[in-house]
Amino acid sequence: MIKNILFDFDGVIIDSMPIKSEAFRKIFEGYDSEAIKILLDFHNLNGGLSRYVKIKYFFEEVLGIPYEEKDIMRYADKFSEIAKEELNNPEHLISEVVQFIQDNQTKFNFHIVSGADENELKYLCEQLNIAHYFKSIHGSPTHKNDLVKQVMKDNGYLKIETILIGDSINDFEAAGVNGIGFYAYNNAELKPLSANYIEKMADFVL
Repeated sequence: MIKNILFDFDGVIIDSMPIKSEAFRKIFEGYDSEAIKILLDFHNLNGGLSRYVKIKYFFEEVLGIPYEEKDIMRYADKFSEIAKEELNNPEHLISEVVQFIQDNQTKFNFHIVSGADENELKYLCEQLNIAHYFKSIHGSPTHKNDLVKQVMKDNGYLKIETILIGDSINDFEAAGVNGIGFYAYNNAELKPLSANYIEKMADFVL
């Protein structure tokens, strides 16, 4: 019997990927357009990874140029400034997921485990008036695999009673590493990986 549900945030609770793609475009204005396209492809394929990882990927793997940690933080802060203002809009919330959470808040223990910056994530959840639905909210720079492990340990949850709902390969891996069930949502490319694919939250029954 499932008692605990861990949610990814971007692409599951909020439709933020296009907003964050545009933020990446803006912070790297002036760089080669093909290089930016490679970054955006990586971003879209790895929704569960943090902006810090993606910015480092851009410098290390795409551009192949040296950087300092302060450079990563500078770009990450700029990214946050651009994305935060737009993400505050409740219109970007995925309504069927929020409805499921509202309808089932007394039946399950809900948590967020996200690749988004943790401080920004908590701020957004407060601004969007959804923070109170979750027992805890966790984000980067801690890796998602470790976030799931932390939630399991801190709450004494049993693996058999816990699932993760996500939309990326990183979510699938985080669930697998921690031995909990994975339910894919909002990304048809994950269907071959997961026997549990949620087509519509209204039809989702545990």
